[in-house]
Amino acid sequence: MPEGQQDTRNREGRPREGRGGPREGGYDRGRGDDRRSDRRPEGPPEIDLEKLIADSLYLDNQAHGIVSRMRDMDSGTKSQLRRLYNAVRRACRAAESERQHEFVMLRARLAYTIARHSLRSLDMIEKLLLQVTRKNDQRGYERFRDLFEAIVAYNE
Repeated sequence: MPEGQQDTRNREGRPREGRGGPREGGYDRGRGDDRRSDRRPEGPPEIDLEKLIADSLYLDNQAHGIVSRMRDMDSGTKSQLRRLYNAVRRACRAAESERQHEFVMLRARLAYTIARHSLRSLDMIEKLLLQVTRKNDQRGYERFRDLFEAIVAYNE
């Protein structure tokens, strides 16, 4: 092979695919090095629990954002959302000593529903639910319920 020229054949003598120089768009094709093309687009920032508790307009904006993502990304049904919302309401009504446990179990149920029905737009709700459960504050639970109620309402 002449000096300065790159070997473009594989072991079997066939031309290599996607392995040209960097100007030819090679090296990274097929090996997963070009992470920008095979990653999902970045989603919206996580919901801030403190802002959710303190600001009703923030809650409303987050609910609108989640519903618009649901319409763009998922094929979730309204009845699935209502079932989850009913579970949130039941968890809020639980005795104070059982409330955190109910929300932990709700998170498991939400994770199952997200995975089973490919509701990727609800991932941020699952993360928020984890924050609420860790904080274990009555006001946080109520605001989470309010957010879910707004999501169900805007999804109708």
